[in-house]
Amino acid sequence: MSQTVLLAITNHGVARAVTQTTDGTWSVETSLANQDIRCLAADPVRPNIVYAGVQGAGVLRSDDGGQTWWSSGLAGSIVKSLALSHAAPGTVYAGTKPALVYVSHDGGAHWEELTGFRRIRSRWLWFSPAEKPFSAYVQALALSPHDANIVIVGIEFGAVVRSEDGGKTWSGHRRGALRDCHSLASHPHHHGWVYEGGGTGAGVAISRDAGATWTQPRAGLDRHYGWAVAADCDHPEVWYASLSSGPTKAHSAANAQAAIFRSTGGADWQKLSGGLPQPLNAMPYALLTDPAVTGHIYAGLRNGEVWHSTDYGDTWRQLAFQFPAVNGMAILKL
Repeated sequence: MSQTVLLAITNHGVARAVTQTTDGTWSVETSLANQDIRCLAADPVRPNIVYAGVQGAGVLRSDDGGQTWWSSGLAGSIVKSLALSHAAPGTVYAGTKPALVYVSHDGGAHWEELTGFRRIRSRWLWFSPAEKPFSAYVQALALSPHDANIVIVGIEFGAVVRSEDGGKTWSGHRRGALRDCHSLASHPHHHGWVYEGGGTGAGVAISRDAGATWTQPRAGLDRHYGWAVAADCDHPEVWYASLSSGPTKAHSAANAQAAIFRSTGGADWQKLSGGLPQPLNAMPYALLTDPAVTGHIYAGLRNGEVWHSTDYGDTWRQLAFQFPAVNGMAILKL
């Protein structure tokens, strides 16, 4: 029987919601309690495998869809971002604070630092005002689904940089990308499409050549502090972003003044309503598209609400459960 599993980073670990496709009802359980989780990443080849990055405890791995977890290396590290390769199954990248990048080619059993990342000339300019002691960190990672050598890294208030040789050498900041990177997403099936949400410029950016060049489509946006991005599983030209007017409102407890926008084929952005509160006073920290069903998108809000659309965001309904909070999410199809 097919299941959809939503894993949410809460303020005290990970929560897990599971639905059966037969009746659509959800059950919610605590998956990982009392851990300071910073990121989640699902394996695109083996959907039962998922990884979590932990503050000061490295990487955790689950082989049963997030029910049980075990240590998977980088103990003592602050792991802020993770990405798993579709082109090279078993390869996992981890980004940390301070801003370093590691890779494992055996599912997290062994890790090596990509030391070339330390030699990026402009890294002395990277600075994050978000967390003391204000040192930069790797907030986001994106991998090409077809070329195992292409790795894209986003620094919170620093740069978006790129490697074409699996992390041995790196470019400087890619022109047109957002320096204050909050999220990166590669399209899982269509080569070249990469999406970014961030706190500078238009708040969103897109690349169609695997992160080499970027543009910032602004038309239709009435706010420019971007956070989460996602693209439809079948239509890479259909993508979504959550935006607020600025960091103070975005990260407030109940006054985010946020909205979810959709871009279709390069047309002006459309603000989505269709049942969503207007505005959203809890920031959508997570946007997830269903990897197997076109048109389906989930939005996870800071207050723990999860909203779901089956028609590309035209109409929405709030799911009949609530997480303690949502600081990030992953979706599994088991």
